[in-house]
Amino acid sequence: MTRWLGDMTDWFEVDLPRPLLPAIRFEDKISAEEYVLRAELPGLDPEKDVQITALHGVLTVKAERHEEEASRHRSDFRYGSVQRSVRLPANADEPRITASYRKGILEITVPLTAPLDTGTTITVRTE
Repeated sequence: MTRWLGDMTDWFEVDLPRPLLPAIRFEDKISAEEYVLRAELPGLDPEKDVQITALHGVLTVKAERHEEEASRHRSDFRYGSVQRSVRLPANADEPRITASYRKGILEITVPLTAPLDTGTTITVRTE
């Protein structure tokens, strides 16, 4: 279908808009030792196109894509960027955060320090 529409839009010399990058969606899991986030970011060069920062308990992932495409009558340049931020657990060890990228999947591992104090339980009296 996409190929057919591509040929048709070339004939009319118009192009249908296509999103370059969908919104970043995270899949996450947490244990006593670590918080792991995974995101699908296919087709990117993680060294050039992905930036990850952690500051004051907030993890931010930015991704940017540049795309060039030539057709029979013209060439197109497309680019776009997306960003997503998430609040880290209060006991996140920010300096020890690591990230890896394999087969289009970005995985960020946030080590956690000792569990946080759960606070004090307060009993409610009835009168």
